[in-house]
Amino acid sequence: GFLALLGAGLGLLVSRLVQAPLGLVLGIVITLLGFFLPMLRLQCACADRKCAIKRQLPDTLDQMSIAVNAGLGFDAAMLRVAKNGRGALSEELVRTLQDIQVGQARRVAYEDLAERTGVDTLRRVVRSIIQAEAYGIALSDVLMSQADELRLERRMYAERKAMEIPVKVVSPLLLFIMPAMF
Repeated sequence: GFLALLGAGLGLLVSRLVQAPLGLVLGIVITLLGFFLPMLRLQCACADRKCAIKRQLPDTLDQMSIAVNAGLGFDAAMLRVAKNGRGALSEELVRTLQDIQVGQARRVAYEDLAERTGVDTLRRVVRSIIQAEAYGIALSDVLMSQADELRLERRMYAERKAMEIPVKVVSPLLLFIMPAMF
């Protein structure tokens, strides 16, 4: 809101100081930048946070699985991993545990975790944890299988990106290197 008003004021000032056609265009551009720049910055920060959560998830699941195998309960394992970890996922785990401590049902707190982050892989993990708790399946097995699946997805994504590189290299090669050689 504030930056939009500031952009509008600055745009009006520029449009008055610079001659008619260019000043009007610069004024409109500055006003639009003041309006859309904060939203764009917020979207970029949101995408970076989701990417960081997705990247941290397999290692976090491994640590939770080790803690559960060592005899800790699931909440204690989540607390241990959240306290020892850094980053967005650890913060979200701490918030989820705080929600549970103030009386929110586990299932609701886990679903809120998935909704807050907006990461599809975390949503799948949360669903499998909820189902494991409902049906009495060993959580350590669920955590390990989810971590393995996420690692496989990450490897496949890296391979897919690596296969795209030659296609992206062809056009600069044809435009810049080949003419210089001829």
